[in-house]
Amino acid sequence: MKIYSLNNFRLLDRIVLKKRVQMLNLIKEKIKTIKVQEVLDVGTTSDKFNKSSNFLINNFSYIKKRKSISDQKISSNFFSNTLQKSISDKLTNLEISKFSSDLVISNATIEHVGSKKNQYTMISNIILLTKKSFVIATPNRYHPIEFHTLIPLIHWLPKKFHRFILKLLGLSYFAKEKNLNLLSEDDLLRLLDRFKNKIEYSIYNIKWLGVKSNLIVIGTKKLII
Repeated sequence: MKIYSLNNFRLLDRIVLKKRVQMLNLIKEKIKTIKVQEVLDVGTTSDKFNKSSNFLINNFSYIKKRKSISDQKISSNFFSNTLQKSISDKLTNLEISKFSSDLVISNATIEHVGSKKNQYTMISNIILLTKKSFVIATPNRYHPIEFHTLIPLIHWLPKKFHRFILKLLGLSYFAKEKNLNLLSEDDLLRLLDRFKNKIEYSIYNIKWLGVKSNLIVIGTKKLII
């Protein structure tokens, strides 16, 4: 699935870049990345045009081993290992062994994997893949601007009405759940609560225009004693 978002607009790419700098600073504040030996990027994009694309993983270049799982074909010597596969698919034991890492990061991906079941599976896979810490970031559904279509407010309607309007506007790609399924903070909490025996986490946020624009889950895997 090729994800087309506001990153394709140069002006808004600068806004996204600024937000991702804030996100990176937050991650480095909460996680001692200097001790991380391996990092896995989930949902890497093949886009090399926008400065905001793959911004987080690109700023972990000092980490020795960098890996990628993406449904897009990633051709880059930046990564020691790449896997072209959806993170919402079942992972084999070999894939888990090969791609497990101290830190797993995923930015602006969970809203694109489809149904709630797929979103749950994505989180489950990230927990399987992390040895220590993980980060899951996504746009906040309840920001007034929907960042993929740039249309304000209609995404606050029940999803079936939102998708119907998108179809009327000729945005049928984003009208499909498999391409866009926005999450609120409560949605994230409900998904994460199902893993409360396996992880500890906090949900942070950054703001744009005074409103929460991005939700950032930073968590650790609980030690099994």
